[in-house]
Amino acid sequence: MALRPSEVTAVLRREIEQYQAQFDVAGVGTVLQVSDGVARIHGLADAMAGELLEFPGDVFGMALNLEEDNVAAVLLGSDVGIREGAEVKTTGRIVEVPVGKELLGRVVDALGRPRDGKGPVVEKAYRPIECLAPSVVERKNVCEPMHTGLKAIDSMTPIGRGQRELIIGDRQTGKTAIAVDAILNQRDTDIFCIYVAIGQKQSTVREIVDVLEREGAMEYTVVISATANDPAAEQYIAPYSGCAMGEWFRDNGMHALIVYDDLSKHAQAYRQVSLLLRRPPGREAFPGDIFNLHSRLLERAAKLSDALGGGSLTALPIIETQAGDYSAYIPTNVISITDGQIYLEPDLFYKGVRPAINVGISVSRVGGDAQTKMVRSVAKSLRLDLAQYRELEAFAQFASDLDAVTRAQLARGERLVEVLKQPQYRPLSAENQTLQIFAGVRGILDAIPVEDVQRFCAEMVGWVAERHPEILRTLKETQAVSPELEGQIDKALREFAALFAKGSAGSQSQ
Repeated sequence: MALRPSEVTAVLRREIEQYQAQFDVAGVGTVLQVSDGVARIHGLADAMAGELLEFPGDVFGMALNLEEDNVAAVLLGSDVGIREGAEVKTTGRIVEVPVGKELLGRVVDALGRPRDGKGPVVEKAYRPIECLAPSVVERKNVCEPMHTGLKAIDSMTPIGRGQRELIIGDRQTGKTAIAVDAILNQRDTDIFCIYVAIGQKQSTVREIVDVLEREGAMEYTVVISATANDPAAEQYIAPYSGCAMGEWFRDNGMHALIVYDDLSKHAQAYRQVSLLLRRPPGREAFPGDIFNLHSRLLERAAKLSDALGGGSLTALPIIETQAGDYSAYIPTNVISITDGQIYLEPDLFYKGVRPAINVGISVSRVGGDAQTKMVRSVAKSLRLDLAQYRELEAFAQFASDLDAVTRAQLARGERLVEVLKQPQYRPLSAENQTLQIFAGVRGILDAIPVEDVQRFCAEMVGWVAERHPEILRTLKETQAVSPELEGQIDKALREFAALFAKGSAGSQSQ
């Protein structure tokens, strides 16, 4: 079959018109040396600060030091297979992580790669780990409560959506327990949660994930794991990765809560990275930008204006102190950045007061703006009563004879301390908190033995729900305690107190 020139010409013309040239342009450099998770590379003249670099063996790095004749990058993975002379490519992308609801229920590493054995993450969107915090104009005052389910916090140091509330204390005093309880309490709310584990033991992270799965909280939670076994560079970027995931919810008109556990280990990881990069050390060998490290992270937590959708990102950073020294370098830095702190005191913890919150030092700078009216109305005098009790408690140790008023204040304080105790992983609704605090501050518990106060509170909640459901229903609907409702609550609780006293007396006589 003979080919006609016109046909050949038409085919060539069509192919030429449809041809699209595709270029893959990448900067290429050479590894000069690699040690301790830091690589120095020659030839990457166009590399950007914070750019993702591709090393052999599917290992990535992050360019941090852009020097005159080389680039220093930290490796986000093992450096075992990387040798001098290895080829390094630029990606043209700042370090970014996958974001979106697809990550809910997953355990991922600092780059958003799965660590839970549930298969790959379906990525639909990415976001750089470093973003500018919203400006003053883009923000709105913190005015919506973010309940933790803990009586001691919601009544005296309330947290609002968009707030940054520091949890600070010595090791093993219940800091992580408070953060996990706050996550569990969001089960029936519209708040999504992100838990960032920095420098923790793998067994500890596993225990937390097990608790979240058992309580049904993993459905709305993402866990970012950068354990002590991971490179310091991954521990350094982990909170920024988690913040980027939380910002996606905030910027799309939703609400998110992020826990950084903990920023003390984060500062230590950054100090390690900085010293390996030969950056000049400062106080306690931390680099000079250690304050900026945490300020640019925590400033990204915000309540956005209505014009931008009204979304919020609430941050609960955790700081570990040494021997109760909250005036050390890193703790004071973070205290000055956040909107308040919850200080956990070891002495209270060992006495069995859990959560072991020191009422005198703990504070929320947002105050009543982030508190529901019903809790605020019944807890007005709670902090003052506890402060007076602590003062009298110290005085009573040296006094042999006390007047009736002092004894009454001590008895009231003892019962208020018992009311604020709460078992781990058992958050309470705002309505039940209101009832229990009401019973304490109004003197309904004064006749109840101290050792029976917690049992009284637990049984009272069930009794009111069964006998007076209209009280709980009104509290939930109005979120306030009117004078009429106050009388109903007082009558119902005193009725239960009388029944409780009879039951206790009957059980003792038997």
